Amino acid sequence: MKKLAIGILTVITIMSCKKEAEKKEKSIVVEYPTTTKVDTVTNYFGTNVKDPYRWLEDDRSPETEAWVKAENKVTYGYLDNIPYREKLKQRLEKLWNYEKIGAPFVEGDYTYFYKNDGLQNQYVIYRYKTGEDPNTATVFLDPNTFKEDGTISLGGTSFSKDGKTLAYAISEGGSDWRKILVMDTESKKIVEDTLVDIKFSGMSWYKNEGFYYSSYDKPKGSELSAKTDQHKVYYHKLGTSQKEDQLIFGGTPSQKHRYIYGSVTEDDRYLLISPRVSTSGNKLYIKDLTQPNSKLVEIIGNTDSDTYLIENQGSKLFLVTNLNAPNKKIVTVDASNPTPENWVDFIPETKNVLSPSTAGGYFFTEYMVDAVSKVMQYDYDGKLVREVKLPGVGSASGFGAKKEEKELYYSFTNYVTPGSIYKYDIENGTSELFRKPNIDFNPENYESKQVFYNSKDGTKVPMIITHKKGLTLDGKNPTILYGYGGFNVSLTPSFSIANAVWMEQGGIYAVPNLRGGGEYGKAWHDAGTQLKKQNVFDDFIAAAEYLINQKYTSSDFLAIRGGSNGGLLVGATMTQRPDLMKVALPAVGVLDMLRYHTFTAGAGWAYDYGTAEDNKEMFDYLLGYSPVHNVKEGIQYPATMVTTGDHDDRVVPAHSFKFAAELQAKQTGNNPVLIRIETDAGHGAGTPVSKTIEQYADIYGFTLYNMGFEVLPTEIENFKD
Repeated sequence: MKKLAIGILTVITIMSCKKEAEKKEKSIVVEYPTTTKVDTVTNYFGTNVKDPYRWLEDDRSPETEAWVKAENKVTYGYLDNIPYREKLKQRLEKLWNYEKIGAPFVEGDYTYFYKNDGLQNQYVIYRYKTGEDPNTATVFLDPNTFKEDGTISLGGTSFSKDGKTLAYAISEGGSDWRKILVMDTESKKIVEDTLVDIKFSGMSWYKNEGFYYSSYDKPKGSELSAKTDQHKVYYHKLGTSQKEDQLIFGGTPSQKHRYIYGSVTEDDRYLLISPRVSTSGNKLYIKDLTQPNSKLVEIIGNTDSDTYLIENQGSKLFLVTNLNAPNKKIVTVDASNPTPENWVDFIPETKNVLSPSTAGGYFFTEYMVDAVSKVMQYDYDGKLVREVKLPGVGSASGFGAKKEEKELYYSFTNYVTPGSIYKYDIENGTSELFRKPNIDFNPENYESKQVFYNSKDGTKVPMIITHKKGLTLDGKNPTILYGYGGFNVSLTPSFSIANAVWMEQGGIYAVPNLRGGGEYGKAWHDAGTQLKKQNVFDDFIAAAEYLINQKYTSSDFLAIRGGSNGGLLVGATMTQRPDLMKVALPAVGVLDMLRYHTFTAGAGWAYDYGTAEDNKEMFDYLLGYSPVHNVKEGIQYPATMVTTGDHDDRVVPAHSFKFAAELQAKQTGNNPVLIRIETDAGHGAGTPVSKTIEQYADIYGFTLYNMGFEVLPTEIENFKD
């Protein structure tokens, strides 16, 4: 039997090699559409920069529309020839098809929760009378009824203080632009005219009378790409039209703020206004709503730090800040004199990054310890009550509830543990499992471990590597290296159905916590911004080299993936080190670093990137790594599938269009360069489940096929067995 087994394995090896040789000769032929070039040139500090595909920035032109259709025809023609693409889709659908229920929350007389039966495009809101049997819950609001194909999604909800009125936002086609509808929660009838032209906004109620929201003036030109840089906060009083809404803050031409948010304290005593010029740093103002003619009082008048109000006890304010505290702390101050020189430390800064919340009369402080959650509970005197015992090593979230609540619900997850909900007794500090998903995935078959590696300059960077147990370190494991590295965003462990399918196929999923993120506070973030942005790419490259050196994978079996700022990460890495990976998957990426700030709210990203107009040094630096401008003739780039959405008005699709056109024009060798342009889709939020499943089937199919797999890895393993 042993000799027979060896013989079979030998035959498989020979067949695999033969198939690989045949594949190289019989690869899918790709004929790219001809992309017109124009003689557009922009001069930056004496340097002329050509922009031959500038015309693709016009998302309303028939020429751009025709180009999109032609590119999608080529892309789907290629994908249709991948033999196991449909099998991947079927497996994704099967694994995705389980009941998903969110944590319950109380509003007025009802307890609400979000639920998805399995493959519903959008989550549905259910409710039941608080204190009654949860099994009596009925549908309250079903976004799947907004549009048959699921492309109109719920973009946020906010209940009035008595729970009798709901303001909810909707997004059409994935756009960041929103409409707000107001519903009577008892009759479920719409009771107001629809508010329009809302963007980057919350909805914060004052008593039960109305709510604050944020918006831009309607842009001139394309709603999906024209610049928006003058945010405003309005107050909408119930029973009045939107044109009567009161302008609270913003609209001063000499003092532009790209993002402004208004929020009301739980006791309706104060309004907080938080203006920003970029995605990092904010000013902060407070208004006493108990005094009708009170003025806005300045707490912080510059954008050198991030500060917000988390709680108040009468006039005593509790502020979360990173001012002189890069990992954040909580301070107290009286509203009558709230400026920084009067602040008193309440919960001091530690060596770990703080993310606090309040519930049931307590503060809960979540700390990131090497990107893993640790949660402490404090009383209102700043005394430590206890450390919350978590179910394991991973990410915990949701430690928030109203002051009068006696219990809260939090979720716990990691890369191999599907998100489960726990009920926490706030006084006793005990947790019990509330809901665990019934999913066709066994975490016991997988392992997830954290490693630390050295980047180019010696900086130690953490990375979590997840895969099936018993993995052979032979350098032949298909691997996805996923990264972000920007905007103070922290990548903490969480379960993904799509990643589970990848790992089922023997795939490795690796996530490094790159500089530019928020895992180690403001200093870590700043170390990956502006003239230090190359640190992020170096960290990512070093992560790939670690995986290769440790024999987890090799360049022939490595794919790099990231979205938005992570799309920039992939674009920069693949143009700097095209030899390092077999497949590149930049999604909705910021890829033209000279012009990103000219579209929608892109100028607000300048804290992280700087702009080409700042000075010659910044221009030269951006030009040096901008993916669109660093595609070279005569280079064999990895097999690439760029993905974007035609309604993406955050990172406009022109970034992806221009990058794909450059790659197709200059690619050497047979590696395909495709662009998959989703229609009626935006930056990602609210994407229907059906579209998400199709996207992952295409991404995984493209990746495995270009790594040389004629059949799925699981089918090879089954044949061996």
